[in-house]
Amino acid sequence: MTQPRRPIVEMPLRVRYHECDGQGIVFNAHYMAYVDMCAFEAEKALFGSHEEFLAHGGDVVVAEANLKFRAPARFDEDLVVSQYLTHLGTTSLVFDFEIHRGGTLLLAANIRYVFIDPATVRPAAPPEAVRKVYAALLEDLGA
Repeated sequence: MTQPRRPIVEMPLRVRYHECDGQGIVFNAHYMAYVDMCAFEAEKALFGSHEEFLAHGGDVVVAEANLKFRAPARFDEDLVVSQYLTHLGTTSLVFDFEIHRGGTLLLAANIRYVFIDPATVRPAAPPEAVRKVYAALLEDLGA
């Protein structure tokens, strides 16, 4: 039997009116924004802030995003966005994200980020301090 995954963070979120489309459901592009907001919450949990993450001398960019829409969210619903680290490579990270309303999975996303050198905006190995945080996290989460 496999162990349940433990998220890095679980971010509560309430759907705002302006995020809904003419059909009364959250417009698809907002789900990527929700995922991005959760990623910053994870950086805050792991490094103290986005600025402290950047102070190590590296950054990340999205290289690939795969979103699977399972059920719609609507105005004023309470959601939870969860983030899971699934892979740490030589220049990349892969996270799974889930958005739930109660026990209902609304969205599953898989996002690959590439570490970059901020000066050249070219792929680069992560700073050693950053790699250590993510490597320890993978060990702690049993990934």
